[in-house]
Amino acid sequence: MQMTAVGRGIPLKAKDNTILITGGASGIGLAFAERFLRAGNEVIICGRRKEKLEEAKEKFPALHTRVCDVTDEADRRTLSLWTIREFPKLNVLVNNAGIQQRVNLINASEDWRYYHQEIAANLDGPIPLSMLFTPHLVNKKHASIINVSSGLAITPATWAPIYSATKAALHSFSMSLRLQLDETSVEVIEVLPPAVNTDLGGVGLHTFGVPLDEFADAVFEGLANRDSEIGYGGTEHRLSASKAERDIATKQMWDNFVQHNPQF
Repeated sequence: MQMTAVGRGIPLKAKDNTILITGGASGIGLAFAERFLRAGNEVIICGRRKEKLEEAKEKFPALHTRVCDVTDEADRRTLSLWTIREFPKLNVLVNNAGIQQRVNLINASEDWRYYHQEIAANLDGPIPLSMLFTPHLVNKKHASIINVSSGLAITPATWAPIYSATKAALHSFSMSLRLQLDETSVEVIEVLPPAVNTDLGGVGLHTFGVPLDEFADAVFEGLANRDSEIGYGGTEHRLSASKAERDIATKQMWDNFVQHNPQF
């Protein structure tokens, strides 16, 4: 795991936090919610699909839920106003919601709205939400913004070029936000997952990835250690890799993908 020396803020408490997790009804978001609840925190999750939120609450009754499409400006603003009104102790924002699409740039035949979905979910969600909640968070004694980017922010997946670009942008934004908030009570943490066995991108596409619980446990170990950038399964090494090493890794990933997906 990677720890940076700047933008430390005040450390995230293990318990008694009030936490909002976007995309919290399944996958990484729900795994984080489970662990935050277990540690003694109040947790709100939001997502686009009411039925998925209801399933999550049935599994973990202590959860608070809110239907919200983070790609929609009005929804984002309503979410921020509602959360701060209903949960004034809110001190942690977890920007987790995102989507991944495979895109063949030589044969990109869909309408641009299809491709823009990734930009809307992966950037138009976390960046404006961070800006909406920051004025509230800086008034808390302990506060955190946790951005879930990806190891692909450092070594892009050529078959998911828009996704990789959005995560690189979120990585850059997290660095800037961390420095701007360095003198406040808000610490900015970036989580850089490897391929994790979730349904991101489609059912069955990431069965080769690391087990979800294994990854989530490692992230919470990083939170306990006050790591500012948390990687796992090799993504932590990418942050300090040379350009030559990153270029080689990107090419190797692409060659391996093409070998196993010749129809792409």
